Amino acid sequence: MNFLTPAEIAAAAANAGKAKCELPFAKMFVLGLLAGVYIGFGANLATKMGAATDVGSSGQIFLFGAVFTVGLIMVVICGVELFTGNNMACFISACNGQASWGGLLYNWVVVFIANLLGSIALVYIIYYGNYWGDANALTAMGASAVSIAKGKMSLTWGAAFCRGICCNWLVCLAVWMAFASKDLIGKIFGIFFPIMAFVSSGFEHSVANMFFIPMGITVANSAPAAVAENFAMAPEAVTSFFTYGTFFMNNLIPVTLGNIVGGALFTGGIYWFCYLRK
Repeated sequence: MNFLTPAEIAAAAANAGKAKCELPFAKMFVLGLLAGVYIGFGANLATKMGAATDVGSSGQIFLFGAVFTVGLIMVVICGVELFTGNNMACFISACNGQASWGGLLYNWVVVFIANLLGSIALVYIIYYGNYWGDANALTAMGASAVSIAKGKMSLTWGAAFCRGICCNWLVCLAVWMAFASKDLIGKIFGIFFPIMAFVSSGFEHSVANMFFIPMGITVANSAPAAVAENFAMAPEAVTSFFTYGTFFMNNLIPVTLGNIVGGALFTGGIYWFCYLRK
């Protein structure tokens, strides 16, 4: 067979988690930076394509989700460290006694911070590429970036948490399916469908939001008058809403916690219990 059985996938995931938890700091951090950048590339492409089609149409929703998959494809095939995927791999390894719980926590903290820094670095590189308009008028892509950020930061805490669970359940299943395949095309197809499903469903991914929301914040604070006109907000309301404080409290914290539940417990934990627990 050209693919692994579920029991073989579980063993491979546990082995991978052990290796991740034992990476030297410098390698872990740099690979985490790259993962933030790669997911950001996928998020930027989704923003671009979403601005070029009829917003809210079934075609736009599907296309937005389909093109975003390039981010996780690069993460998995290019071998970098992504917080959400590591929720599953490190957890199943720790449950199996291969990685330590301290190593799991260390990996999650270092990789999360590195993902955030890599994502924000890409935000500014792309922002200064001037796709977004100017202080007086937004392009369609600039308006799309602000709209995405506004929607994500307007969720209730409970909604963000539950969407985070569903998101990383699917993301970790995509990683799981990529483990199953022994060839490149199989890995790409294994990743594509769950990732397309989570994005098109409107679920919340902490690392993707490290790009989507800071980009919206950056654009909004550069053009508050234009944003106010586009979104029927007072200019002072724009600058008070589009902040990193709003980002962290309204979205990143609940989404991250939901991602941990969906990835660690609902994927890593369940598959450990079913296939590896003695």
